[in-house]
Amino acid sequence: MPKMVLLAQYVSINGVDLSDSTRKAELSTEVEEKEVTNYASLGWKELLGGLKSAELGLEFLQDVAATKLDSIMWPLLGTVVPFEVRLSNATAGVSNPKYTGSILINGWNPIEGSVGDEASVSVGYPTSGAVVRATS
Repeated sequence: MPKMVLLAQYVSINGVDLSDSTRKAELSTEVEEKEVTNYASLGWKELLGGLKSAELGLEFLQDVAATKLDSIMWPLLGTVVPFEVRLSNATAGVSNPKYTGSILINGWNPIEGSVGDEASVSVGYPTSGAVVRATS
């Protein structure tokens, strides 16, 4: 069974490669459960899939220098922008699929942490529209 250690994920938001600022990236997807149980179900619950949704969770190492992370993310607040994530920063392919779509930048935490902590930012952005998996 193949195994993989994440060493160089690729993260792009609004066409900007933010991999060098990203410590963690998670793309989670789900489908609503719609119960369609009736008397013919013989006492068993029956379900169908409803609306799909996803969230892109990210943990960044903060950088407030000109042209760095904070100056890139702050102007995006309240907008829907494209994203792309891959398990590796290598070119997308059958062994390294890419996941793309759009996310709503619904928040930004420019200052987060306690005394002695590294300056980091944790966010979770809901997708808007379809998330696509591609190998090219």
